[in-house]
Amino acid sequence: MKTLALLFFLAVTQPLFAEPLKNSATTAERTQALEKYLATVGNRPSKPDNSSLRNEVQIAIDKGAAWLQKNQNADGTWGLPEYPAQTALPLTVFMLEPSKKFREEKPEFIQKGYAALMKAVQPDGGIYVKGLANYNTSISLVALVAADDPKFAPAIRAARDFVVGQQAKNMVDASLDGGIGYGPIGTNSGTPDLSNTVMAIEALHLSKPPKGEIPDNAKDLNWQAVVEFIQRCQNDPATNKAEWVSSDPQDKGGFVYAPGASKAGETKSPKEPKALRSYGSMSYAGLLSYIYADLKKDDPRVVAVVDWLRNHYTLDENPGMAQEGLYYYYCMMAKALSACDIQELELKDGRKVDWRKDLALKLFNLQKQDGSWSNESGRWMEKDPSLVTSYSVLALEIIHRSLR
Repeated sequence: MKTLALLFFLAVTQPLFAEPLKNSATTAERTQALEKYLATVGNRPSKPDNSSLRNEVQIAIDKGAAWLQKNQNADGTWGLPEYPAQTALPLTVFMLEPSKKFREEKPEFIQKGYAALMKAVQPDGGIYVKGLANYNTSISLVALVAADDPKFAPAIRAARDFVVGQQAKNMVDASLDGGIGYGPIGTNSGTPDLSNTVMAIEALHLSKPPKGEIPDNAKDLNWQAVVEFIQRCQNDPATNKAEWVSSDPQDKGGFVYAPGASKAGETKSPKEPKALRSYGSMSYAGLLSYIYADLKKDDPRVVAVVDWLRNHYTLDENPGMAQEGLYYYYCMMAKALSACDIQELELKDGRKVDWRKDLALKLFNLQKQDGSWSNESGRWMEKDPSLVTSYSVLALEIIHRSLR
């Protein structure tokens, strides 16, 4: 039986051999040829079977989504009602769930959530309640787009115009021109930063109508000014000549929070006492911003930040920030590496890592029995399980879409 099975295998694979066997070849010759062929195949890159991992990712998504559904506020919101973004994030989670069941069926709790979100729509087109206008509007705009519902079209157009209107120009500090802050523009909270800028340009990127449907009077960002602002947040002496830019190789290519400001603090070098440290979440935000601004993967600014991310790859912390903003870091990692179409990261020691598998396994291990996630560090509200669970499930949904 083994000989018959071998002959059958050879019959169906014979065209693949470099030197086709003659009909008169002996079984020994065929066996030798098979071994030679298998050795050759073994050196070929093969597409891994990700079905098992994809199933595990789906289970984690289901558990997280179930927790979010169970922990919706009575008024349809999540988290703090005065921050519509905290309602928009779970709604986006449900709309992007891989099976599409929530988006297609729109169960009552989803409709209630969107009704609550629409109550925050302001006459100026923004979606906010007590401030942080750009932050709340940008994240809410993504949720409206994700719903794929024509009834939200007017709110989407108005929100787009509002976000575009938040772009800074003619600032006293010219390094802030082109960026976007928490909003509204012209206030202290409106001071531009990279985190709010990436939220804004992501919302505008995802909500942009097809070319044939863009009105002649449609508003848009000054994209050249956006790119210049992003570049001024990058710790790279080759493209950023600001005094705060660090020459330390540990910082080169990475990003800070805003021109002249880093949540990771300053370097400890006596030669550059005011140089700022790069850190993980903002470096992924910088990469994602460049991709949304249509920079190519071989652009030196993109190459520089990817090099920084390769050299600081970890899932144990938000590099430069320890546990602060950890889940935002995970979500930005998934968004940025996926948008940049990076399948593997080659680390500084030459190892190649499958970041999707690594991140999925990390999130599996951090998920609680009830399906939620939370951070022991309360920085940036990450002790709020609805916020952190939304970040985590969004990251897993991005991973799931790429596992085939």
